[in-house]
Amino acid sequence: MAGETVLVTGGSGFIGGWCIIRLIQAGYIVRTTVRSLSREREVRGWLSQEADLADRLSFFPAELMSDDGWAEALAGCDYVLHVASPIPPALPRNEDELIRPAREGTLRVLKAARQAGVKRVVVTSSTAAVTYGADRTRTAPFTEADWTNPAHPDTSAYIRSKTLAERAAWDYMRDSQGSMTMATVNPGAVLGPVLGKDYSASVQIVQKLLEGSLPGCPRFGFPLVDVRDIADLHLLAMTHPAAAGERFLGAGPFFWMQDVARVLKERLGPAARKVPVNTIPDMMVRLSSLFDPAVRAVAFELGRARPVSNEKAKRVLGWNPRSNEEAIVACAESLIRFGAVKGLSAAA
Repeated sequence: MAGETVLVTGGSGFIGGWCIIRLIQAGYIVRTTVRSLSREREVRGWLSQEADLADRLSFFPAELMSDDGWAEALAGCDYVLHVASPIPPALPRNEDELIRPAREGTLRVLKAARQAGVKRVVVTSSTAAVTYGADRTRTAPFTEADWTNPAHPDTSAYIRSKTLAERAAWDYMRDSQGSMTMATVNPGAVLGPVLGKDYSASVQIVQKLLEGSLPGCPRFGFPLVDVRDIADLHLLAMTHPAAAGERFLGAGPFFWMQDVARVLKERLGPAARKVPVNTIPDMMVRLSSLFDPAVRAVAFELGRARPVSNEKAKRVLGWNPRSNEEAIVACAESLIRFGAVKGLSAAA
C-alpha cells in the first residue's frame, strides 16, 4: 500500500468519513471530494479526532451532476471508494431528485476512474437494492443473489435510487472494456460513533429514541451495522483479489425499533430515561400516515422483517463485524458526547 492513493467520494458524510479514517490508519494517501472546499476545515476537524491526517489527506471540489473536477481528483489514483450519494433532508417532490444524481453520479465516477487508470472502484450501494419487492411470505435471509424490484409498489424513491444506480454500475462494467474492476458494498442501517453533524439517516433512529420524541416504537425494523465495520468492509472489497466483480452485504441481525430501545434502556442507564418501550399499534401509524407524508412514504415497511445474510463477506473477505448492541451503544454515546440529543449532555 506504500504510495498507493485512494479517492473517497463524499468525504464529509458518515460512511465516507470513517472510510478516510481507516485508509489513513492503514497507510494510504487519501483524496476526497466535497461539493465545496469551504467544508475542508470542518471535516478535517472531525477526522482528526480518530486519525493523524498529517499531509496524507487532500480535498477536491466535485459534484455528482457535473463533470468538473473529477479528472483532477482522480489523476494518479489507484483505487476509488464511491460513497457519495444524494440523501435529501426531506422527501423530494420528484423522485428524480434522488434517482438521477445517484445513477448518473455513479456512472460519471466509473467513467472518469476508467480514464484515469484506476485499478478498482468500490461502490457503496445498500441493502435497499436487495431486499424490497419480494414475496411477502418470504422468511429466508436475503443474499447478494437477490435484487430489489424497483417497479414494485412497496418501494420508495430512495430504494429505487440505490437499486437503479447499482444496476447501472454493473451494466456499465459489463459493457465496457479495460482492466478496471468493481465491487459493491451493500450496508444495512448504519449506526456506530458519529464524528460531527453529518451522519446517516439511520442515526436519527437512536437520536429520536433518546430524546423521547416518539410516543412509542412503531413496528419498523432493519439489519444493523457499525459504520467502522462498513469502512473495514470497503477496504477489504478494495484490495482482496476475490472481491472483483462481487457484491457484499454488510449488515448484522435484523432488529426491530423496540430491540434498539431495549438495548438503550439496558446499557445507558439514566441517559435512556426518555426512551419509550411500548409498541405503537400499526393502525395508529397508518392513521398518522394519512396526514404525514414522511410516514406515508414508509408505511409499507410496517411489520416487515427483511433479514440479510453476511456469510459471503465473512467467508470470502474475512469480515468480522461488531454486534448490533455495540453499534447502538457507540452511536448513542457519541450523540450525547456531541450534544446532539436534546435534553442530554455528556454528563447525563
